[in-house]
Formats: sequence, structure tokens, C-alpha cells
Amino acid sequence: MPIPAEFTPEHFLPAMREALHSEVHARPPEALLAPVAVTHRVMLVGADERAASREHLNQLLAGRGLAPVAADAAYARADLGDFSLRWELHTEFVTWTFLRPLEDQDVRALEHGEPPTAAELAPASWRHDLPGRPLTGVQLWAVSKQGLDTVGVVRRLLSDASVTGSTVISHSSDLHTDMQLGADDCLRMFIFTGPIAPGQVSPRRLGRLVQRLLEIETYRMAALLGLPVAREAARWLAGGEIELARIADAVRSAAREEEPALLDRLTRLAAELESLYATTHARFSASAAYDELVQRRLKDIAEARIEGMQSLHDFMERRLAPAMATCRSSDRRQAALSARIARMSNLLRTRVEVEQQESTREMLAAMNRRQSLQLRLQSTVEGLSVAAITYYVVGLIGYLAKGAQKFGWWPFSPEVTVAMAVPLVALAVWWSTRQLHHRIIGGEHN
Repeated sequence: MPIPAEFTPEHFLPAMREALHSEVHARPPEALLAPVAVTHRVMLVGADERAASREHLNQLLAGRGLAPVAADAAYARADLGDFSLRWELHTEFVTWTFLRPLEDQDVRALEHGEPPTAAELAPASWRHDLPGRPLTGVQLWAVSKQGLDTVGVVRRLLSDASVTGSTVISHSSDLHTDMQLGADDCLRMFIFTGPIAPGQVSPRRLGRLVQRLLEIETYRMAALLGLPVAREAARWLAGGEIELARIADAVRSAAREEEPALLDRLTRLAAELESLYATTHARFSASAAYDELVQRRLKDIAEARIEGMQSLHDFMERRLAPAMATCRSSDRRQAALSARIARMSNLLRTRVEVEQQESTREMLAAMNRRQSLQLRLQSTVEGLSVAAITYYVVGLIGYLAKGAQKFGWWPFSPEVTVAMAVPLVALAVWWSTRQLHHRIIGGEHN
């Protein structure tokens, strides 16, 4: 199928050149200065909810007297006074990132287990009505480690069973999380920034780190959307593989009249597998792409494990890798089962075709036998026809001889005349019949 003209570079490049050039600058990281609180919400959206998400953002902006975002915008940033908001529209989801600078009393609240969040400054009813279905959420705090009981904060707010610890930003800062959802349906992350020559961590480096951490969690959950699909596919594949084994065993000992039913079962199994593949392959491909993004972001943050604690990369390697292996395994099993069904179908069709050819040969042999019999019968009939025609012709000659003798026109008796005419008439009739037969046969060959 040829590529439609509207999808060719020659068609869209002139109008999209500036947009394509600007794509490298899309969704820039936010320059952040510690202490800061970040709330990140990710909502899965459908086609109708994408527009609804943009309208929901415009409602908030209108309430603060700000201009709405463009109808085709996929990214927006708004400064709402006491907090700022980043809105990003992706293929399958929308992200809402709230950012709030912290005061000294807010930082002290961390040590008491009551950390302030960034999203709580937005209207509660507006927050609860975000379009779409929640995929994940992150509550992140970036504060200076100087003068703060960081060990106490980690023990008070994170679970000892799964807490991770690593150093980031040239080993000057600490990163901690337990990757567990809290009561607000968000996981918690802490960045304790430290000094780095010639001063402290720059806002841009901190902003890049925060953005990558938020992307790690977003893409991790997006990648895991393929896991339930893989498990469901695995259950069907187990039954499909058993069914194919049964069909293969039945084909081995099947009689000729049973083969059409087996071919029908095999065709139905192939149709079900193709339906499953069409449903799951796009999800598995998306999960593989998201997993690759997670691995890149983990590499970008350049962790160094804190002694006695697992790093975020170690946690992901241990928890995410098996899930992605399950998705890849289901995808490979689908392809392998499809290939096996194709081989079995070809084998069964070949067997049916061979048997059909054998039946055709037997039918042609029977037709040849019948034709040979017909030819023999025809030869017999032709002989009888020669005798009958000779008899009638000789009879007519006898009548002519009698009449001619009576008028004196014929000197021989009728009996002698008939006796002499019999071989001549028989030979003439036989020769005429053969000539007619040859003309008919020759006409058919031409």
C-alpha cells in the first residue's frame, strides 16, 4: 500500500519546519532552587479527555486571571503566585507538575513527619476533577542537607523495608525513596542537596535531576501497563499451545474424512491468535519503548550507591526487569505460536492436496477406462453399422438388378448381382465410415 501524500516529508516539511526545529527545546527542565516541594500527577487519557484536560487547565488559569493556553498546545507553564504549574500532553497520558518554594517552617515540618506538598495550594475540587484515570503520583522534596536531620526524615517518612539511597549530582547530594504509595496515592522522594564547588548545587542541575526522577516514575508505570496484558496473553497462549499440540497429534493419525474438521480447528486457532496479537502488540511495543526511556534516565542521574542501601537503579533492575521480561516473553510466544500454526497449516494443506491429487488421478484413470470401453463399444457398433448399411444397400441393388433384367438392361441374374455387390458395398461402406471417423477426430484435435 503506498504511503499517503500527507505523510510524506515533501508534504508536511515546509509547514512544520519551525515546529520540528523547536522540538529539541520542547518541555525544558525547570530551574529549581532548594528548598522546594514538587507534586507530580500522571493521568491516563483517551482522545476526548485530551481536550478536556486542556480545558481543565484553562479553568484554573481563568480563575487566576491568566490567558488560556492555545488549542493545539501540548505544553504549558503557569506562575500562579504561591505555586507554579507545568502541564504536558503526551500520547497516552497528561502530566501535572506543581512546584512550591518552601519556607523555613516548611522544612522543619519534614522533621516532624508533616511535610507540606505543592499540590495542596491548588483548589481541592479542581485537583480532584483532573480528567483521566490516575496512573501514578510523586511527592518530591528537595532541601539542603545542612542543618537538617536527614536520617531522621528518611526513617520517619520512608519504609525501612524498601528504602533506597544513593548520591547524585557529582556525589554532592543524596537521593532517597521507598517507591511505595502513601495515603495520597503518591510515592515519596527526597533530595538532600549538598555543597558543590564553587558553591551550592545550581538550579539548573537540580531542575534536570528532578525532571529525570519524575520521568523515571512516569515511564516506569507506563511500561508496566503491558504487564497485565502480558499475563492475560500468557493464559491464552498456554491454552493455545495445548490446542495446537492436540491438533498436531490428531493430524498424525487422522483419516481422510477427518482432515477438513482439523483444518477448520487450526484456522480458528490462527484467527484467535491474530486477534490477540493485534490487541497486544502495540501495548508490548509501547512498554519496550518506555522501559528504554527509564533505563536512559537512570543512567543520566549517575547514581552512586550509599553503603548499606540499594540504589534506585538496583531497585528498578530487580523489580522492573522481570516485568519487562514477561512482556517480551509473551510477545515472543505469540510469534512462535503463529509460526508453528503456519507450519502445521502448511503440513495439513499439503496432505489434503496430495490426497486430492491421488483422488484426481484415480478419477482420471476411471475416466480412461470408461473411454476405452466406449471406444470398444463404438468399434462394435461401427461394425454392426457397416453390416446393416451393406445389407440395405445390397437389397436395393438386388431390386435394381431384378428390374433391369426384366427390361433386358442387365444380363446377370439378381442373385449373381447381389453376390458380386456384397464385398464391394461392404468395402465402400467401411471405407466411408473410416473417413468420416478420421474427419471427426481430426476436427477435435484442431
